[in-house]
Amino acid sequence: MVDGVTLTMGVAGSKLEKALGDHFPEGERYFGLENFGNTCYCNSVLQALYFCVPFRKQLLEYYTSNKSQGEADENLLTCLAELFSQVSSQKKKTGVIAPKRFVQRVRKENEVFRGYMHQDAHEFLNFLLNQLVDILEKEPHKVTSENAVNGPSNGHVNGVAKEPLVTWVHKNFQGILTNETRCLRCETVTARDETFLDLSLDIEQNSSISSCLKNFSSTETLNAEDKFFCDKCCSLQEAQKRMKIKKPPRILVIHLKRFKFMEQLNRHKKLSYRVVFPLELKLSNTVENADSEYSLFAVVVHVGSGPNHGHYVSLVKSHNHWLFFDDENVEMVDESAIQTFFGSAQEYSSNTDHGYILFYESPDADDK
Repeated sequence: MVDGVTLTMGVAGSKLEKALGDHFPEGERYFGLENFGNTCYCNSVLQALYFCVPFRKQLLEYYTSNKSQGEADENLLTCLAELFSQVSSQKKKTGVIAPKRFVQRVRKENEVFRGYMHQDAHEFLNFLLNQLVDILEKEPHKVTSENAVNGPSNGHVNGVAKEPLVTWVHKNFQGILTNETRCLRCETVTARDETFLDLSLDIEQNSSISSCLKNFSSTETLNAEDKFFCDKCCSLQEAQKRMKIKKPPRILVIHLKRFKFMEQLNRHKKLSYRVVFPLELKLSNTVENADSEYSLFAVVVHVGSGPNHGHYVSLVKSHNHWLFFDDENVEMVDESAIQTFFGSAQEYSSNTDHGYILFYESPDADDK
């Protein structure tokens, strides 16, 4: 076994096997992840990504092809691929793995995650996906520079930047937003596209994901000191601006902005608002106005009353069963348990377990 990986069975593991019995999915593995002091933020995100089947498949393919090419330099991508490979190739169906090498690499790459302070799971997810993209984007350039035939391979041709490379991380998670601004004088619409790997949504008390998405795409009037410079009018004009989803991603990751900076307190406060997230979601605020349908398959939950302390756990759907991952512990839960993580209708509640990052997949993503 690779250095730094410990395996144990645990009572929870055997309980899970008993609970699933003959329904234990063929070839699937359910492993908890050891916590190294404060790494629940990392463990909860890793479990959500592991059960993002198209992403896992491509990562394991990457691991196999990389291995056949000999010893590659270690980076965050090789460490993650190795970890996923270790989980998927276990002889036992359940147990615990220590993701020691991966965590060491994260801490080496980013000082934010060193030490034992409470970390933000969304910040970690963002960092991880962007790092994977950076590594993958550099790899083809490395290959072309070794077989340098067509001049420089620095992403520029004759001084003109080439189209950015679309990696398999992009293919799974990237969507396109379009920012439309309509001049109220000449009615000209200016559209600017931008890509996203996740959507961060403002939340309100007793709301839903659909209403948060509507607010995200609501029309905003630009006037007074916020006027828009219209190229056609060649002057500052009043305008209306709105954000729409031009190309929905295959995997839609939604981050609920539960940590809000309160100026009067001069610190962040956790919003425990009740925000209903459905098992099936329709995206209706897209440019084509065609509804995109999504199914929920993972939730990263923040447990605790404040932003600077607490704990992260995750719920994932695998082969029509819902599982609850809390570091080393894995157990089966009923689908109805999802409702307990919507948030609290009252400001002060004993329930501090709130959905924080939601993972939805479109039907054309691989079957689970």
